[in-house]
Amino acid sequence: MKLYYKSGACSLASHIALIEAGFDFTVEAVDLATKKTEGGTDFLTINPKGYIPALVLDDGQVLTEGVAILLYLASQAPDLSLAPAEGTPDYLRLVEWLVFTATELHKPVAGLFNPAIPEEVKDLSKVTLRRRFEFAEKAVAPGGYLVGDSPSVADFYLFTVLSWLPRVGLALSEWPALTAYYTRVGALDSVQEALKAEKLL
Repeated sequence: MKLYYKSGACSLASHIALIEAGFDFTVEAVDLATKKTEGGTDFLTINPKGYIPALVLDDGQVLTEGVAILLYLASQAPDLSLAPAEGTPDYLRLVEWLVFTATELHKPVAGLFNPAIPEEVKDLSKVTLRRRFEFAEKAVAPGGYLVGDSPSVADFYLFTVLSWLPRVGLALSEWPALTAYYTRVGALDSVQEALKAEKLL
């Protein structure tokens, strides 16, 4: 498999999952401004949507959208508990967390990076985001992970979004349980390896 990524972006979650599952894979960075890969390929020929992540499967198919990629990778390593068994209540909770992270956290936090958005609009977005992160704070307060007793692909995604907060004027320290959770997930060997590979450590 081959992962097309941008350092520190949402593709980091997929990168972590690939490492955690022990897959044989390669990575290639993408310049999202020019839509060129580091090898000089027109990225639009790989993913016409023009954004990352994109995962080229061993049979040549290209899978896009972070949630779809994370669920696919978890399904290919069922013994590693990267997702609960399909059809169980915990599996639905995993999907719930992935969707919540994608729609209620990822997209609005990513919008705060846009210099074209007026500051007053960003301030309003931060009010809503603080309520969303308060919900996540209560969920992780007991310790452990989002679903079950072991890290799942949902944890890799939430970790990635939390890593952006200092760069958009939101202090993770506002939420002590989330801070402890971020440290806990960040200490995983797979997370450390992915961070080093993307030159984030």
